[in-house]
Amino acid sequence: MTVCIDNAQHPLIIDSGAHCSIVARNYLDTHFPNWEKQLLPTKAKNFKSASGKMTSIGTIIKEIIIPHRKGNIRLNPEFVVLNDAHIQGFLLGTDYQRMYGIDIYNSKNRHITIGTNKEKKFSLDIYQISSQDPLEELLKEFREGQFSTTLTSKQKLSLLKMLRKNRPAFAIGEEPLGKIKGHDIKLYLDVERPYPPMLRRPPYPASLETRKELTNISMGTWTWMSSERLDTMK
Repeated sequence: MTVCIDNAQHPLIIDSGAHCSIVARNYLDTHFPNWEKQLLPTKAKNFKSASGKMTSIGTIIKEIIIPHRKGNIRLNPEFVVLNDAHIQGFLLGTDYQRMYGIDIYNSKNRHITIGTNKEKKFSLDIYQISSQDPLEELLKEFREGQFSTTLTSKQKLSLLKMLRKNRPAFAIGEEPLGKIKGHDIKLYLDVERPYPPMLRRPPYPASLETRKELTNISMGTWTWMSSERLDTMK
């Protein structure tokens, strides 16, 4: 259903299978430029969904106005901001459905009621999951990897496009980007004589200045002397 938030229209998804209300970070980045100033801390960090684990970065409170010809309804739910969710809109879970007494009726004309007034009906549309979000499609390929929380949605999309373009460098076959499994690497090191060229350091003649400096050098119990010094000692 369509609701009013901050003087603009936004989708509100009423999900009877979600235990908490959530909103995706990328949706806030797109529609609420200064949303991070309203971010509140949260104790819960990890959430599980059908597509895997998701990480929260805090919560945000938004006033929702649900329009009705007989009088609008105002709600003030607190949404968990998920860093890796891809929902186009706000999702109202069962936590606030119970708090506000929201009942869902799946009759011929789908609708909800709020509170004790069962005669005041709000029409409810079926939310169609869209696969047109390019970031969501690319993230399916990168499901084994993780992003820095400092990246914006635009930066993530740019990075994922680069990874897809250079896929052979980051994945093998049909494996997901960012993680290569089950490939052992054997390294052979030749330590027997003759040594490989890169392990041998060929001798080279010292310069005249170096020879003068190395006339007599003591190294612990050993003493190095030049051939000229040895000749004088004979």
